[in-house]
Amino acid sequence: MEHTSPSSAAHSAASARFRWELRSCRVRRGLTQRALADLVRFSRETVAAVESGRRFGSHEFAVRCDDVLDTGGRLAALWPQVAAEQLAADGRRGPRSPDPVRPDPPVPHQRGRRDARDPGAVVDAIDELRELIGQVLNGQPDPDDGARPRAAGPHDDQR
Repeated sequence: MEHTSPSSAAHSAASARFRWELRSCRVRRGLTQRALADLVRFSRETVAAVESGRRFGSHEFAVRCDDVLDTGGRLAALWPQVAAEQLAADGRRGPRSPDPVRPDPPVPHQRGRRDARDPGAVVDAIDELRELIGQVLNGQPDPDDGARPRAAGPHDDQR
């Protein structure tokens, strides 16, 4: 998921370094923006917007570009700093009112729930989902499945 970059953050250090690394590695490999986009499964517009600073790239974007461009993980290593700049930029885009901003009421902790505003929690959740999807696609049983009896489906008796 890419996020729009405010112009004031477009010139920040980590974002500028990320953009420079992305573009120089792409050019060094002899790839156009379209060719890179096809290889990383993002749109050409996304590649162009990230390179120009109009958008922040996602962690997934950085990882895929690292893999395709064989950067040794340079882009993914820069991403936490870019994400911090993005969060700071998002905070600057808040409401502009003379009234003091009241913080959101605390959300009661629910078992297994994560704060969706925490980028680390979001990345962890995505990684968990990928692992589960991989298990399903590879036919590996879920360790929790042994504890739950499988409900009989409507077509189970036809086998």
